Amino acid sequence: MAEEKKEGNFLGHLVHLMDRFSGDKVIFLIALFLMLISVISVFSSTPRLANDTGSDRVSIMVDQLKIVALGFVLIFSLYYFGRSEWYRALSKLGFGISFLMLAVLVLNLNLGFVRAAEINGARRIMVIAGQQIHVYEFVKLFMIMYLGWALDTFKNHRFKLAPRLAAAFPRLSFLEKDIWQKVVYIYIPILVTTLMVMMGSNSSALFIGAIMVLMVLVGGIDVRDVAYVMVVGILGVGLMFGAYKAGILKESRIGTAIGRITQDDDATMQQLIHSKRESLEWRQARAKLDQPVGALLAIKEGGPLGKGIGNSTQKYQVPVIFGDYMFSFIVEETGLWGAAILIILYFSLLARGTMVAKECNNYYDKIIVTGLIILVTGQAFMHMAVNVHLPLVPQTGQTLPLVSHGTNSFLVFALVFGILLSISKDARENMARREAEAAPIIEHDNWTQSTTE
Repeated sequence: MAEEKKEGNFLGHLVHLMDRFSGDKVIFLIALFLMLISVISVFSSTPRLANDTGSDRVSIMVDQLKIVALGFVLIFSLYYFGRSEWYRALSKLGFGISFLMLAVLVLNLNLGFVRAAEINGARRIMVIAGQQIHVYEFVKLFMIMYLGWALDTFKNHRFKLAPRLAAAFPRLSFLEKDIWQKVVYIYIPILVTTLMVMMGSNSSALFIGAIMVLMVLVGGIDVRDVAYVMVVGILGVGLMFGAYKAGILKESRIGTAIGRITQDDDATMQQLIHSKRESLEWRQARAKLDQPVGALLAIKEGGPLGKGIGNSTQKYQVPVIFGDYMFSFIVEETGLWGAAILIILYFSLLARGTMVAKECNNYYDKIIVTGLIILVTGQAFMHMAVNVHLPLVPQTGQTLPLVSHGTNSFLVFALVFGILLSISKDARENMARREAEAAPIIEHDNWTQSTTE
C-alpha cells in the first residue's frame, strides 16, 4: 500500500512538473524520446567500436549516458535561463566565429592550444586544450543563428556598419542600397562558409549550403537573388575544380568528391565477385561497399518486425553503423515499426515547429525557430535517405539527430532543442490564448438545452 502511495506521489509530481513546464511540451517530449532511443541503440550497436577501441559496450553506454545527461542539462538550462534578446546579441557573431574555426582547418594552423587535426584523411577536427571539436557540427548552428540575425536586421533596416562606411567613404556609397547589404551580410557569408567547408568535406558543404539557402528562401529573400548566389557558387566550384586539375588544390577533398560522383557500385561489386578473396583488389572493393551495401542489407534483413533488440548482424560488418548508419541499424533490429516511430517523431517536430514559429512574437524568433527545425529535420531525413541509398542522394556522413553516437553532434542538437524550447515559451502563451479564445465547433449549452426539450 505504501509502495502504491509512493508511486502515486511520483506520478503526481511528474504530472505537476509537466503542468508547470511553460515551453512547448511536444518538442520537449520528442527530445526525451530521441534521447531514450539513443541510449538503447548506442549500447546495442557498438560491439565493433568496443573491439576496435579495446573497450566494452557497458563503458560505451555509460559514456553515452553521461553525454545524454549533459545534453539534458543544456536543454533545460537554455529553456529556463535563455532569452531571445541574448540569442539575438550572440547571433551576430555566428559568421565570425565560424570563419575563424574554418580558417584553422583550411590553413592547417597549429597555434599550440588550438590546432587543426585530421579524421579519415580530412581536416574536420579542431583541438582546443586537448579537447576535440568537430567544427562542421558547430558551424551548422552558428550560421543558422547568424542568418537569423542578418535576415531580421535587413528586414528592419538596422545594419550599422555598411551605412557608416558609405557615409565615410563616397566610393562605398553603393553599400547604402538594399541589394548590396544583402550581398555583404547574407550572400557572401553563405558562399564563404560553403566553400571553406568544401575544403574538408564536400558532403558537409552540400548539406550546410542547402540548409542556409533554404533558410533565406523561407525568410523572404527574393528567389532571383538566391539563384544568382547559386550561380556564383557553381562558378566558384568550377574554379576550385580547375585549380585541382592544375595541381593547386591537390590536398583538398575535391578528388574525393570526383571519385564518389564517378564511382560505379555495380563495377565495384563485379570487382569484389571476380577478385581472389583477401587479395588487394578484393579488399579495396569490399571497403568501398561495406557501408552502403551493409546498410541496405540491415534494412532488408530487418523486414517488417525486425530481428529483435541486440540481434543485429550488420553491426559487426558496417564500420560506423552506430553513427552515419544508425537508421539502418534501428530498422534491422526493430523493423518497419521502429522506422515508423522515428519518421513520426521527426515529422511531428516539423509540424510542431511550424506551429511554434507561426505564433512567435517577432520576426527574429520566427526565423530562428524555422531555421533550427529545418536543420534538425533536414539532417534526419538526409540521414535516412543515405541509409536507404536513395538515388541522386550523395553518401554523406550526417548523423541522426539526438540518436547517433557522437559527442559533438549530440551536444549541438541539445543546444538546438534548448533554444527551441526557450523561444517556444512566449509562442506557447500565444497558442494557449488563441485556443482559449477559439469558439467550440459545437455549442454544448445549446445541445444540452435541445436534448432536454
